[in-house]
Amino acid sequence: MSLRFSPTAHSVRILRATERKSLAETLVRAEVAAVGGVNVFHRPEGVIMRKKSLRWLGVGISSAASLLASHSGHAKVADLPKGNKKATEGQWSLGGEVGWLPWLGEYQKGMATPSKQYPWRYAIVTTTFWIGEKPTQNNPVPNHKSSWDQSWAQNYGGTDTPNRELRTASYTPKAFTPRQNPFYIALPYNDMTTKGLKAEASQVIPWFSEAYKDNHKSVCKGRWIAIRYKGKVCYAQWEDAGPFRTDHWQYVFGDERPKPNLNKGAGLDVSPAVRDFLGMNDSDVTDWKFVEFEDVPTGPWATFGDNNTFVQQRRAQGNEAQVAELEGLKKAVGPEAR
Repeated sequence: MSLRFSPTAHSVRILRATERKSLAETLVRAEVAAVGGVNVFHRPEGVIMRKKSLRWLGVGISSAASLLASHSGHAKVADLPKGNKKATEGQWSLGGEVGWLPWLGEYQKGMATPSKQYPWRYAIVTTTFWIGEKPTQNNPVPNHKSSWDQSWAQNYGGTDTPNRELRTASYTPKAFTPRQNPFYIALPYNDMTTKGLKAEASQVIPWFSEAYKDNHKSVCKGRWIAIRYKGKVCYAQWEDAGPFRTDHWQYVFGDERPKPNLNKGAGLDVSPAVRDFLGMNDSDVTDWKFVEFEDVPTGPWATFGDNNTFVQQRRAQGNEAQVAELEGLKKAVGPEAR
């Protein structure tokens, strides 16, 4: 859903102004002018302020004075909810009069947490791979370990069989419950060497500055991506490098196409869980893009795995609840019982 606002629209009321306004008041007016005709909110699941509104903010500030002058003689105070005499969230006051903008508080909240958006990569040949996979002619590297986990199969709990008859409705192998997220993918770039992060990593990885911890920890492992197939979208974590290459950052983060290889130029490997959720063939064509975790909806990809951001978040919240409960018990029994 997108909301559009115009300074002349009925939903945006201009308050009466009879004297020179303060800088703060001018800025509030500038916000109103800034959103005129611009997509300010986009909320597939939450409120996200579009960057375009920030660019328009400067224009709004410069035109605020003329906006005030043009409406100072005849504008009326907006209607308030009954019984409400003071400015609260979503309202402002000018010259002692209170006006009502029902979207202003939400707009201010949206400004605090804009999410980074990434482009779709279209029509990418996509092949199925799995943890514990043995080497074949078209896949010469075994998958008992990954580029970032030398004990990948062991940490996962076993081989993630691609045999559909040996898999559950929860997109896991029937033989065991996976200890890592069964929704995983591989892209042809590894940001690590045996000596640490690659030299170009800080320049080519879009989220490097936010994710960097130290020179010996990958900033790519565990990142979320969206995979789209025939209109259906699945989410998974980046857990290995491939197919075939581990150095093609120009494709992974740039605008190049995948390089030719034995799998018809494949540029994305997906796990059996991703394949089955999307209903794709073992080798197919999909679109994909990086996504921030806060933009990943809840789904079957949020259930399993020590490496799963959803699972880690639930565990952290559970620990916080247990600590709060213990503190409550301490207060209840009093200091003499401690």
